[in-house]
Order: sequence, then C-alpha cells, then structure tokens
Amino acid sequence: MVPRVLIDATAIAADRGALGRYVDGLIGALHRADADLAVVCQRSDEERYGQLAPKARVVAGPTSIAHRQARLAWEQTGLPLVAQQVGAHVIHAPYYSIPLRPGLPTVVTVHDMAYFTDPEEHNPVKTTFIRSATRTAVRRATRVIVPSKATRDDLVRLLGADPTRIDVAYHGVDHTIFHPPTEEERRRVSDRLGLHGRTYIAFLGALEPRKNVPNLIRGWVRATEGLEGPPALILAGSGGWDDELDAALADVPAHLRVIRPGYLPWPSLPGFFAGSLAVALPSRGEGFGLPVLEAMACGATVLTTHRASLPEVGGEAVAYTEPGIEDIATALRALIDDPERRRRLAEAAHVRSREFTWAASAEAHLAAYQRAVEQ
Repeated sequence: MVPRVLIDATAIAADRGALGRYVDGLIGALHRADADLAVVCQRSDEERYGQLAPKARVVAGPTSIAHRQARLAWEQTGLPLVAQQVGAHVIHAPYYSIPLRPGLPTVVTVHDMAYFTDPEEHNPVKTTFIRSATRTAVRRATRVIVPSKATRDDLVRLLGADPTRIDVAYHGVDHTIFHPPTEEERRRVSDRLGLHGRTYIAFLGALEPRKNVPNLIRGWVRATEGLEGPPALILAGSGGWDDELDAALADVPAHLRVIRPGYLPWPSLPGFFAGSLAVALPSRGEGFGLPVLEAMACGATVLTTHRASLPEVGGEAVAYTEPGIEDIATALRALIDDPERRRRLAEAAHVRSREFTWAASAEAHLAAYQRAVEQ
C-alpha cells in the first residue's frame, strides 16, 4: 500500500526561510514522484501549494493559526481532524512538534540540536519550550527524519533516541533558482547594493549567535588590513538577536564598508552569491546548512566551518575555518589573495551541489513514511 501522507505546512513563515524552502522543495518533489499527498497550510499559502502540487489535497487551516500560540494549540486537535478528513495514513510534522494523540502514525523532522548543544545562544523561554517539544516528539513519533548524519548522531547522544527509528534525508536545492548567474545578474545585484562593481564578502542568514556574525565581522576587518580597495562585507538576511553584533559593527574602521540590505528576494541570490569574492558562513553548527548548498549551486566560493553537518554538505568543494576571529581572518585573507583557488573551489562546489536533489530527498522521505505505516 502506498500511504497517503498529510504534511503540516502551517508553521511556514511568509519569508520562506530555511524551513519554508525545505517544505516547499519537498512537497514539489513528492508531487513529481506521484506521492499520495495532502497538505494543510495557512490560508495565505493555499494557492501556493495548489500550484506546487496540483494533484494534492490542499486544506487551509483557520485564520487564527497565523499566530504561533494558536497554531500550536490547533496542532493538538485540529491537525488530527484534518488527517481524518483527508483519509491520511501518516502525518508528517516538519518542525519539531507533533499532536500527542494523532490517531495514526506520525513522522517528525528534527532539523538540528542547537537548543541542546548551545542553549545559551537562544532565548531562554523559547529554548525551554523547544527542548521539551523535541524530547516529546522524538519519544512519541513513529519515525524521526533528520537532514544529516551529524544531527542523527546528536539525537542518539543527547536524547538517547533509538537509531533504528531515525531516517537521514538530505535536503536538496532547486537548480532552476540557484544557478551560476550571468554577468548581468551579478551587475544588477552589485548596483542594487550600491557597490557598482566593488568587491565584497557575502553572508546570508539570520543574525543570531549560532551564525557567528560578530566573529565574521572582526575576522573580515583583520583579513583586509593593508589591502588597497578592501572588499565590503554584506550581511544579508532577516534580523536576529545577537547582542554582540552592534559592538562588532561599532569597531569597524571608517574606511571599511558594511552593508545590511535585509531580506534579498530569491531571484537576486545567484548574483549575490557568485558575485562575491567568497560567501562566508562560519556557523558554529548547523543541522544541514542549506545556504551553504545554495551558494555552492550558484558556483560561489564558500567558506564555512568544519562543524556538525557542514562537511557532509561541502565535502572538499568548500574552504573551512574554525569559528574564532583569527581563524576566520586567516582563512578569508587566504581566499582574497588567491583567485585561482577561489575559481577551483567555485567549480568544484557547483559540481558537488548536483549530488543534492529534492528528488532524492523525496525518495528518502517516502521510505520513512512507508516504514512508519508498517511499524
């Protein structure tokens, strides 16, 4: 029997962050794989999922679930009811929490263990809630999906999870969106950022402690010492809560330029990534590292850390650094001074990115759904 799966997409934010890109990419790939699929989502996403998966049953939840607390309450009672209405055989909750009495097998995705490994880097109230919800989901879900072997190993080590109930399903990348850009695409991004051809180091992500942006700023300052026409630093992405960020920015010398453009629309990301000297993502750890993969797919030179899942994504096609200031400074300067190495890494990154597809991810998810029904 091919199970009918209900995917709960109600937690997706409007800006389609990493969670949104995961769920959207997965649903599209499951549809193309002819999965028996139903999706429950916020009313604002009903049309989107109807287009992504025309053969799927798409159900819009009540308007109240646009608010987080109301959504979490609805998840406990409303989600099982929707599962009954669509005749689902399994529920997939793609974000750490599940209904406690679902009435049928459940699969939950645990993206990372950052709230367990680095609790001090997060809001204490949110940390307490997410740790509790994750423990409950890992204990009660029929199957657990993780995006990397590193996250699987952390689940086993930190929560004593049963490894036989964990399925690794790497994320994919949409190569129609993330592709080596034309010179015109690069120029448009450069002009939009006010650089007009000036070189720059790129960062994309939430400005939160785990992303290690203060150390990136200070490392970039040191890496550019003595350079004529030093590259700017572009900190793109949504806001965050890193208390050290303002202090690091305040110490930037007047002759250096930091630009914070905020959210960048998807069509501009290939030009943003590949137009940089390097995409610097010196995170202290990731469950997968989707921005790393997306930058690789655009043919960018990527600098990241040899932590958690990131080597599983980057392999030998990216440059690595430890997360400390001096380490970042040394690694960045080495890339700035070596255009041939940057070229080789960029070419290797694009080739390696082809190994990560949403089709392969969908296949791994379908196997997990089947195991959940058969357990």
